Amino acid sequence: MKTPICAFDAKTGLLCPKCEARLKGGHLTKLDVDSSIKLTKLLGKIPNLEQVSLIKAHDVSGDLVLVFSSGDLNTLKNDSSAQQKIDAAFGAKVWIVESSTTDRKMIEDLFYPIQILTVNVVWLPDGSKLTKVIIPGRRTDRFPINVDQVKQIVKSVRNVELLVEFEYVSSQDKHLLNFRKNKPY
Repeated sequence: MKTPICAFDAKTGLLCPKCEARLKGGHLTKLDVDSSIKLTKLLGKIPNLEQVSLIKAHDVSGDLVLVFSSGDLNTLKNDSSAQQKIDAAFGAKVWIVESSTTDRKMIEDLFYPIQILTVNVVWLPDGSKLTKVIIPGRRTDRFPINVDQVKQIVKSVRNVELLVEFEYVSSQDKHLLNFRKNKPY
């Protein structure tokens, strides 16, 4: 596993002079260091972590957002218990995203396993833009994802304003969604 600090520092929990200088210089944050150490300790419990690279860590309203290299998210999604073990190790809800992806892909990853109907950019009269996400179905109390937290994460990590709407989908449209999901164009 690659982390923002060197492997020796991640294993021992003590920073070498080079990593200490990067921390003092602002290239690293204390959260990056702590996240690197905790993830390194999880290597024995989650073998898939050996194949990933941590880029950055963000604290968003008490939740932790870990930014990994492109392609690493699929490695972690294949292990169904990995997310639970990571949440337990950090003592908070941990959101996992990829660094070099489009805004749409990041939003889809945050809403996973919920399917997104569409993502559009809306230009406002004052020149600013808003990203509108439409999710099929109705929003209920049992909706598994905190939409407000996703909005804060996208704003914090990518500086994108998000508007999330729910839309009723007829049974015929559901069939088309399933077809599109299974047969990409």
